[in-house]
Amino acid sequence: MYDRYAGLIFDMDGTILDTEPTHRKAWREVLARYGVRFDEQAMIGLNGAPTWRIALSIIEANQGDLDPYLLAQEKTAAVKAMLLDSVRPLPLIEVVKEWHGRRPLSVGTGSESAIAEALLAHLGLRHYFHAVIAADHVQHHKPAPDTFLLCAERMGVEATQCVVFEDADFGIQAARAAGMDVVDVRLL
Repeated sequence: MYDRYAGLIFDMDGTILDTEPTHRKAWREVLARYGVRFDEQAMIGLNGAPTWRIALSIIEANQGDLDPYLLAQEKTAAVKAMLLDSVRPLPLIEVVKEWHGRRPLSVGTGSESAIAEALLAHLGLRHYFHAVIAADHVQHHKPAPDTFLLCAERMGVEATQCVVFEDADFGIQAARAAGMDVVDVRLL
């Protein structure tokens, strides 16, 4: 089905790993410390964005004066502790296993590299991927194409020869901006 592509790129959260409920739980826990609330639907709309950008959106919606980078660090610490106990692969991981060794594979995620690497290693999945490109590896995050372009570069594959598997609007926009085909896994 994906024979025509020279490289396959996978988003992580919500695409190959079931992390979204834990991310929301971590946000609730951290924000409760400050008496701050968030709109869950608005949060879903920010899927794929780096943590600091989500923090900034929450702060702005609450007209707060918190530092988005410090808030993001608190959330990252909270989610890392929770995820190792709760994360599970999603069915799309079968595509990863099927194509491993046949094409170069990479992960392009809006998560921080410490979390991405820890989760993939914990589940015994890291060895499937030539590269794991995370939010702290690029200056311009999804919906900019930088994450996926760096994945292609690290795999040694032309961007136009890649397909991206994504579950978020920002990621789909990023893949298209990179000149890559994209599979919206929400439709599978």
